[in-house]
Parts: sequence; C-alpha cells; structure tokens
Amino acid sequence: MIRVEVVEGQEKGRKLESRADFLRIGRADGNDLTLPEWHVSGDHAQIVLAGDHYVVRDLQSTNGTRVMRGGEILDVGKSSGREVSLRDEDVLLVGDAERPVRVAVRLEEDVDDARIVTVRRVAELGKVEADLGADAQVLHALYDAQKEIAGTLEIDELIDVVAKRVFALVSRATHLTIALREDDDGPRRSARYVPIGTRVRSGRTSDAIAITRSVFRKVVHERAAVLAADARKDVGETASIMGAQIHSTLGVPLWQGEDIVGVLQVDNREGTGVFRERDLDVVALLAQSASQAFSHARIHQRLRIAEERERKENAYLKKREQTRREGSIIGEAGSMRRLFEQLRKVVNTRVTVLVEGETGVGKELIASSVHYWSDRKEKLFVAQNCAAMPENLLESELFGHKKGSFTGATEDKKGLFELADGGTLFLDEVGEMPLNLQAKLLRVLQEGEIRPVGHSKTIKVDTRIVTATNRDLEKEVAEGRFREDLFYRLKVFPLRVPPLRERSEDVPILAAHFLRKYCQDFGRAVTGFSQQAMEMLQAYQWPGNVRELENEVQRLVIQVDDGDFVQPEHLSPKIRQVENILDRVHPTKGTLREMMDQVEKWILVEALKEHGNNKSQTAKTLGITREGLHKKLKGFGMS
Repeated sequence: MIRVEVVEGQEKGRKLESRADFLRIGRADGNDLTLPEWHVSGDHAQIVLAGDHYVVRDLQSTNGTRVMRGGEILDVGKSSGREVSLRDEDVLLVGDAERPVRVAVRLEEDVDDARIVTVRRVAELGKVEADLGADAQVLHALYDAQKEIAGTLEIDELIDVVAKRVFALVSRATHLTIALREDDDGPRRSARYVPIGTRVRSGRTSDAIAITRSVFRKVVHERAAVLAADARKDVGETASIMGAQIHSTLGVPLWQGEDIVGVLQVDNREGTGVFRERDLDVVALLAQSASQAFSHARIHQRLRIAEERERKENAYLKKREQTRREGSIIGEAGSMRRLFEQLRKVVNTRVTVLVEGETGVGKELIASSVHYWSDRKEKLFVAQNCAAMPENLLESELFGHKKGSFTGATEDKKGLFELADGGTLFLDEVGEMPLNLQAKLLRVLQEGEIRPVGHSKTIKVDTRIVTATNRDLEKEVAEGRFREDLFYRLKVFPLRVPPLRERSEDVPILAAHFLRKYCQDFGRAVTGFSQQAMEMLQAYQWPGNVRELENEVQRLVIQVDDGDFVQPEHLSPKIRQVENILDRVHPTKGTLREMMDQVEKWILVEALKEHGNNKSQTAKTLGITREGLHKKLKGFGMS
C-alpha cells in the first residue's frame, strides 16, 4: 500500500491512500493527485508498482521531478530510465526547483506473507515433463495444445486458445488472466505487468482482472510457477484474494531467456475443490509454448501497427506532395502555355527529359509534373541535387552499396535508382556530376540496370530519368567537362522554363498566390497590392526569378500590417529603383500594358546605347537571349 500527502503547496494537507498499481500526478484533471501549480505539467509523473517496490517516473515534464531522501536530492530525470525507486518517508519535489510542491510518501507492506503450497522454478520444468511421461493422454493433449498455440499470431486469439486448452486440461479452472510486461524501453527491474485479457469457462465475457499480487510477486521474483491451494487459508485474506473470491489459484511465468515477459494466472472462483500439484505442472508446461507465442504475437502486433502507420503516413505524404506539386505550376503567359503543351505530350512516354532554365525558375516543379501527370504517379518521385554531395557519397546515394564496401558502410543500402523503381528519379544540377559518375549514369540509361558499390551483381530497374541544369551543356561538352554521348541521351526531349522577366504578365498571378500562401502560413491578413506596387513588381527584372519573387512576398507578409495593402515603400530598395526610371521616362497615360511598353522600349534604347549597339552584349546585360532581344526590337519597330 502507498500513502501520499501534500506537505507543501496549494493542496497542502491533501492525502491519498491506494493499493493501485500506479498513481498519476499532474496539473490536468483526471490525475489521481491533482496539483494546480503553474509549474507542474499536465501529466507530470507516475508512481508505479514495479514488482515488489514502487518507483516514481517523470513523464518528460517541463520542470522535472526530484526525490528528497534525508539530505540527498535524487533527480528523476537524470537517473537511469527516468525513474527512482521509492522508500518509506521519501519526499517528492514536483515542479519548479526553487519552490516545488512537496509530497510525502509512506509505504506499507500488505499482509501478504503467503504460505505457498508448491513452487516450480523455471529451471526445474524439465523434470516435471519427465514426471508426466507416464500419462500419455496428458502428453498428447499438451502436444496438440503446443501446435495450436504456436500457429496463432493475434494476441486476442492466442488468449482464447490458451484458455481453451487450460480449461480442457485443468477441470477446476474457472478463470484465466494473462498479464504482459509493459512494452516500453524502461529498465526490466522496474517493469510493470498489465492484465490484457481474462477468459471465463462459462463463456461469460469479462474485463481483464488484476492478477493476485501476492502470487504475482512470487512468480516474478523467484521465476517460478506457484500454487496456492486454498487462497483464503494459505495466502491470507488480502484485498486482491478476497475481492475476487478466489478459492484456489495458479500463477505461472511466461518467459523468454532471462526475462519474465508475463504472468499466466488460473483461478478457481466457483467450485469448492482446490488445484493440485499436477495441475500446476500441466499449466507450467503449457506456458513454455505460450511464452514464445506471446512474444511472437507482440512482435507481430508491433510490426502490423508500424506497417499500418507507415502506409497511412506514406499515403498522406504522397497525396500532400502530389497536391502541392500539381497546384504549384502557375502561369498564363504564352511561353508557359507552350511549356504545358510540351509537358502533356511527353509525360506518358519513356523518353528522358532535360529541364533547362535559370536558377529559381522552378525546374523541380516541372520535373515533378513529368511524374505526377504520368501513369507513374502512384510510385515514388525522388529528387537528388548532384552538386550537393562529393563524388563517393553521391555514387552510394544513387546506386546503393554493399555492407563493408567502404569505411562507414555498416549495412546494405538501397540507392535512389532502386527506391524509385517504377517511378521517377530527378537529377538536379546534372551538369555538376563528375565524369566517372556520368559513365555509370549512361549505363543505366542504356541497359536499365545498376551495380551498387562493392557488389558484383547488377540490378534491373525501371526508373524514369528527368534531369535539370542551369548550365549550357553544349559548352560543357565542348570544354570536356561533360560526356557528349550522355548529353545526347539526356537531351532527347528538352523543356526550357522561361525566366520570370520573359513572362511579366504572370507576376500579378504569382504574387497573389504567394500572398495567400504566406498569409495562411503566418496567420496574417494582408489585403493585397496597390496598383503602383504591382507596377513596380512587374517592371523589375527578377534575376532570382520565381524564387526571388516568393521570398519578396514572404517578407512583405511579415512587414505589412493586417488589413493594409502593399505600398511601394514596403518593397525592397532594389525593386523601388524602378521609381527613378519612371521619372525619367514619363510614360504617357494609357493602359498598364501601354505604359509598360513605353518603359521597356526606353530600357532597350538605353541598353543599346550603353553597348554601342552591340546586340550580343546588350542581350547578355539584360539577361535575355540574342533571339529574344531581336524579337523585342522587332515588336517595337526598332530592328
């Protein structure tokens, strides 16, 4: 029995007495001992009966739990397994270290000095089996029981099977209860055993019944099967025995190696007869098979739960990723519409796609669309930046490795090609890939197979390759930094993503999208963009492309007050420099498009003057191609 009393705190004087297996302490309602102090966590600590002694466990509380024993302070959080064994007259210090709630602890032994009739230790069970050898009928029944038990993997079904066999072998048995050790990572010496199921011979349903504490202690601490022939006489009139009206009881350990993983309790609660030593021997032998079966069933249960959780998480993440990817390609400019048309033509082919474009234009979004718009969308889309790893690590990441193939390879590892089998692998910044790995990538494209590092065998894979680069690969080939044969393999179907400056009409759409996104993420309510602010955003050249625009809008959402519009003064200085251009151009009043054309024409004239009418240098300075410059000049009648 345990008694606790609050000796210092708002609940000073409150007392609690219990024979329960555990007491909950915390600020939240529902705890056995509720402490209202602000520095006490909602679920702060537990006092748990662990075999023949109590321990206090801290439940990862904010301010911790300590035990004062004489002049010594024991920190529960810093002890092994975040728990401390309790002794009589200990004081719990709960919460804030400077002014904790003090809870005095008094421990009293139950009057449970059992006069046990028979004890069979685990090590002696071999002799028991030999003693039963003369009874062929019992041995045959035990053999059949062991086969049925070994073939059962579900815990509830296993309890049913064990109960059926026990009731068949032990005629006086009326109730059977299974208690298993808590499935946690705590120290075994202070494990708690929890009743998980009770079965009744009569077929009546029954909730799990607490195991008899006096017998349970003998079972766990002596690693033995225990018989109390007449519980009222031989064990004493303890609360657990008398409350259940048990006439006779058997307690048998379930074990695995040196660990006691559970206890099987068999009771006679209705008849006048008592169990015999032979009953104990039979149940103890049956428990040998049940011990392994319950261990296997718990492993099976954990695996099934883990697989189901992983399946749900994967389905959720895949759905969220697909929704995010499909909803993130935004553009109504002519160049984007043409890009989308090209995408739809290539997605359901096996053709290798090369996505070209400047940094920040959204090449990965286009690559993911190749996957999510295709028939491969139910498989994995995996991305790897080829510039993010040194050569040896990148090779292992892409192709996998065999255990022991290099220092640090402590186990076999699947590469991204194998993980993306049936799906799509996106290799970003492929122009940064070392020449040695380029040869191996070429082999995958030609043969459809990979060879993990340190492995002698090849593995067939059906992985679609999508690559991206912001480099001029033709120039890289000419200068010997990229394999020509690989270049032609990758550039079967190139997709060029236009920079943002070439589709300024998409700026308002993108800006509005990012504004909604970050207002939702940050819990803000920025109303929108003023006309002048939007004109400046459209006039800016965006060297960082869509990524730079997204970062600018994210900053604006943080800066602008709720309910206000984004004004020119809120914009970054580099974007506001456009104000000087407007002052110098003095565009005549008209539609936004007409005024923007006047500004753009003025910029082209000034750039050509600056470079002495050298169109190549002008195009390079403006960040557009020479062909793009010619198109613009022709549009303004300047060619």
